Amino acid sequence: MTGAAPVLVVDDDKDIRELICSSLAGEGYKTAFAGNGKEALAYLRSSAPRPGLILLDLMMPEMSGWEFRKLQQEDPAISGIPVAIITGVPGVEGKAASIGVVDVLYKPSRVEALSALVSRLCK
Repeated sequence: MTGAAPVLVVDDDKDIRELICSSLAGEGYKTAFAGNGKEALAYLRSSAPRPGLILLDLMMPEMSGWEFRKLQQEDPAISGIPVAIITGVPGVEGKAASIGVVDVLYKPSRVEALSALVSRLCK
């Protein structure tokens, strides 16, 4: 994956962020992270490398995943970056699909499921 765009992991749980980033790094993916939607928007609007995929939690302080996605879609500079939701909130597929989310993975989930999701979406 050298040279590929990073995967941006957006989750307020530090342990989950570190686990996801570590797992993806072990498979050769570059990663970046943010602790909430507000931090993720700041990252995306900075001069940091543009991610090829955003893995987004829904329930976070300061700015939820839903709020983040709405603002991301309103910004033409970052609206095209695909988003997959990783959440413990059940039954979000319909709402997620209605806002253009490419996939939903439920917590807790196996590392293999995460790897398969990222591999499929980062082709």
